[in-house]
Amino acid sequence: MKNYFRFNELGTNYRREILGGLTTFLSMAYILVVNPVMLTLQSIEDYPDELRMDYGAVFAATALSAAIGSILMGLIARYPISLAPGMGLNAFFAFTVVLGFGIPWQTALTGVLISGIIFVLLSLSGIREKIINAIPVELKYAVGAGIGLFITFVGFQNAGIITNDDSVLVGLGDLTSGNTLLAVFGIVVTVILMTRGVKSGVFIGMVITAIAGMIFGQVPVPDKIIGAVPSIAPTFGVAFDAFGNPGDLFTGQMLIVILTFLFVAFFDTAGTLVAVAQQAGLMKDNVLPRVGKGLLADSLSIVSGAILGTSTTTSYVESTSGVAAGARSGFAAVVTGLLFVLSLFFFPLLSVVTSAVTAPALVIVGVLMASSLKNIDWQKFEIAVPAFFTVIMMPMTYSIATGIACGFIFYPITMSMKGRAKEVHPIMWGLGVVFLLYFIFLK
Repeated sequence: MKNYFRFNELGTNYRREILGGLTTFLSMAYILVVNPVMLTLQSIEDYPDELRMDYGAVFAATALSAAIGSILMGLIARYPISLAPGMGLNAFFAFTVVLGFGIPWQTALTGVLISGIIFVLLSLSGIREKIINAIPVELKYAVGAGIGLFITFVGFQNAGIITNDDSVLVGLGDLTSGNTLLAVFGIVVTVILMTRGVKSGVFIGMVITAIAGMIFGQVPVPDKIIGAVPSIAPTFGVAFDAFGNPGDLFTGQMLIVILTFLFVAFFDTAGTLVAVAQQAGLMKDNVLPRVGKGLLADSLSIVSGAILGTSTTTSYVESTSGVAAGARSGFAAVVTGLLFVLSLFFFPLLSVVTSAVTAPALVIVGVLMASSLKNIDWQKFEIAVPAFFTVIMMPMTYSIATGIACGFIFYPITMSMKGRAKEVHPIMWGLGVVFLLYFIFLK
């Protein structure tokens, strides 16, 4: 096993890899709570229960998809990178596709499955790199930052910090409410932990917030810590059901949904692979070895996650915490995957966590994702306009897809008016037309 994972070549050992895998798991563990809360639309109180996904099934699907994805990455690509359902992608699934478009969650899972299959084919063929290169780097950064703002907005909304205001659309909520005060406390605690550089600060912040909530009666006290694994039957294999009714799949809205799932997964994975590989010292002459295997492992995890019943699975930048703790090989990712399997038995403990407890995680993740704004050249107006529209339209329209569409429409326009039309890749022209037609005929 040491030879397979190249321990000697990488200067690592079992102790460092196990510690690194544990650190990564603790940094990612918040997704076990956040993802079920997001996908079941817990923050939308008047949403019909019969239309919600089953909470327990989503929890099981989250844990299992994270386990499968992390183990695949560790065994196939041998990278110390772990995977789980992605933040931003789960928000797009729940709030844009299901809540905004009115597409049933069952059909939305089919969209994730199709995007995963396309991702597999593109990873095997090598076309993926060509598509990535066609999209300007500024828009890639803008998409990441925009999703960060959207996630933060959702976190504030879940906490009651931001509420509906008929006169100005949104306004400050009731800060004297127990639920809101708990969320504010959690945000402050998590910010302090992250500022101090505490490893797993997001996860520890959630634990402290949950305990405080139990003490003051805002969070129910679990009657047990370990229990039976919740059934995954309500979501398992549902992604295949829509194939029996092609009319639900071959629509303009579903095309946008599939493309958005595919697009965000594209760049989320690429950015994470490069970031973690650089920190781990795996880059050689600015080239990442076995990158094709990494992309294949990532795409296979999307397919398995969709079949299990969760939104798109992707590589997690939190893996850098494991690298900082000493992880250098894929063995650490395997350790993280096995820990996600063990987490299945702690459903009674995790299922009592409320939206006030998860809100700080959403806010902090949004802060981290918004950091990509610094990489955009704001001095060039032809770049600033599409980048800004991409970022701002996501939270303002409550739709990640709308933000992407606005940016992709304006990019060819501003570049052409600046006399830089030749720098716009034909793929960008095509995507701009597709999104324009989407607004004209489908919105």
